[in-house]
Amino acid sequence: MDMFSKYKACLIGGAIGDALGYAVEFYLEDEIFSRYGKNGITEYELRNGKAIISDDTQMTLFTADGILRGYNNGAYTDSVYNAYKEWYITQSLHMNKNNYRSWLMEVPELWSRRAPGMTCISSITSGKKGTVRQPINDSKGCGGIMRAAPVGLLFRNTEMISQTDMLAAEISAITHGHELGYIPSAAFAHIINLISHSDISLKDAVRDSIDHTKKLFKNSEHIDYFCKLMKKAVKLSGKNINDLDAVHELGEGWVAEETLAIAVYCALKYDDDFEKAVITSVNHNGDSDSTGAVTGNIIGAYLGMNAIPEKFLANLEIKDVISEIAQDLYNCDSEQTKKKYL
Repeated sequence: MDMFSKYKACLIGGAIGDALGYAVEFYLEDEIFSRYGKNGITEYELRNGKAIISDDTQMTLFTADGILRGYNNGAYTDSVYNAYKEWYITQSLHMNKNNYRSWLMEVPELWSRRAPGMTCISSITSGKKGTVRQPINDSKGCGGIMRAAPVGLLFRNTEMISQTDMLAAEISAITHGHELGYIPSAAFAHIINLISHSDISLKDAVRDSIDHTKKLFKNSEHIDYFCKLMKKAVKLSGKNINDLDAVHELGEGWVAEETLAIAVYCALKYDDDFEKAVITSVNHNGDSDSTGAVTGNIIGAYLGMNAIPEKFLANLEIKDVISEIAQDLYNCDSEQTKKKYL
């Protein structure tokens, strides 16, 4: 499969899951199935003709901007931290003519408050950049993982996967300091990296991520719990079990380890069907846009653009912007891209 197709489908797929889940993020299951029918939400709920993305996709784009700048200057976490500061400005909703670094600041649709996570907001405005060694708080909310997919796309050399995983953890630790706020991001980036740059099966990529994460964070207090939950998601995906029952066993997705576990279950259960994977990932009590986004990132990267139904592409907000970011990640070594992210 064309590698760029995987890059693009990873980011577009994440935005699709985000937009589909954003409409029901704060609904309980009874409300979802009462409103949308026995299968839950399966089509976009459009606003002014568009499927609206949430802060999950916004921050994913700014993460990509930051790591592309870091690719130029070597200061990855500083560059991402600065990108997040610019994202925060867009949440003020007062556009002005300041000299911003990111071309994303010129996208009017991004100047919109889409239920931003309070941990992200408070961390970015604190004046301090959290790290794995010096955490800024004790949060393990899913705001750290839902934005991490671009890290898995950037480095094509899978022999550098430990660096990829650790970078994803450090970028999440900028705002989320609990071990389970950043360890799942390392595992997530690992999965994205393998399925984007090789022909490995999704199940093998997930298993490799569990093994590798356990070694990388062998001294972490919560690593055994995390690995146990991930293995449970893999096991459930192979059972003839009702999807909602499986999701309930894994959690609701408000915290990072549950977000990844639900996404892994959905992607593995429907590893040949983008639509089913994403629909399953959003129709539950929990954080539907984040579980949808992470599922969309994974299944998109695994199956590529040809697997995404046209109905999910037609009205997706800022689809061209997302595609451009995917192109820049894919062409990160080109002179044109380097100049764009100086």
